[in-house]
Amino acid sequence: MSGRRLLEVEDLNVTFATSRGDLRAVQGVSLTLDQGKTLGIVGESGSGKTVLSRAIMGLLPRASTTQTGSVRYDGTEILNAPNADLRKLWSTHIAMVFQDPMTSLNPVQRIGHQITEPLRIHLDVSKSEAKETALSLLMQVGIPSPVERYDAYPGQLSGGMRQRVMIAIALACAPRLLMADEPTTGLDVTVQAQILDLLGQLQHDRDMAMILVTHDLGVVATRTDEIIVMYAGNVVERAPTNVLFKSMAMPYTEALLESMPRIANPSHTRLTAIEGRPPDLLHPPTGCPFAPRCPYAQDKCRSEKPPLLEATPGHSYACWFPLTAGDRRPDPEPSQTVTA
Repeated sequence: MSGRRLLEVEDLNVTFATSRGDLRAVQGVSLTLDQGKTLGIVGESGSGKTVLSRAIMGLLPRASTTQTGSVRYDGTEILNAPNADLRKLWSTHIAMVFQDPMTSLNPVQRIGHQITEPLRIHLDVSKSEAKETALSLLMQVGIPSPVERYDAYPGQLSGGMRQRVMIAIALACAPRLLMADEPTTGLDVTVQAQILDLLGQLQHDRDMAMILVTHDLGVVATRTDEIIVMYAGNVVERAPTNVLFKSMAMPYTEALLESMPRIANPSHTRLTAIEGRPPDLLHPPTGCPFAPRCPYAQDKCRSEKPPLLEATPGHSYACWFPLTAGDRRPDPEPSQTVTA
């Protein structure tokens, strides 16, 4: 089944109506994803990556949101589809691991109930069959003493175990596409690596497609087939993972890489920060949105927005003055988040 085109997003735009005007959170994003492959979506907070993932899922509020373009799952258009149609896709075809399990899990319902509920609703299995499947899932995601944890409440579990429970819930109905939105935020380094290893193993075992949303290039360095870099709602670079790290062209991608913590650095080494702040999407700059923070910006960057163009097969970037071979940094050292 691997290699079958599962997701196609074309010229997706998402605009929120606010009291201060329209906010264009996602602007003209296109992407594809095949079954069994992993796509990384990377960018700072506010870059539009979470809005993009929720637009694909159909989880954005309809009342204040305008969405144009196309999102096709397995050849079927799902953008702005009726909620009844989307509910048939959720859990059984597309599932999401949300960023904060403490706010995603119901604090007053036992873990077992939260895992068995989608099984009972979507697969129409008996209570005993659902429990058996739930216990098996808890074992698969590495929860110790699954029978005991089945009857526990979320507040009785550690952050790492809560995230594993979220993964179990997402996988309960065997989805073909898994969205993981910052799945390691707030976890310590060792647990981060365990969660990422778990997602990778489960994806391989189930031949799922996966979208991994993160702010950390280190997370996606060894765990994705392709990476999309977003800034101010735009895709500013897209390439196969090995190509991106060897020949990145967009200064923003370089800045994200340089801001990663390095294992080899001495203790208390000051982290490199990207100077300035992301633009106000209600009043975006005229030219390249990264120009006010870019050390290489020239007059053209401040007056004309560069298009996203494919420079070499599979490698696209939006920059008037891309990094030259002499400017490129050596191959990245994986951050602590990718070290088991």
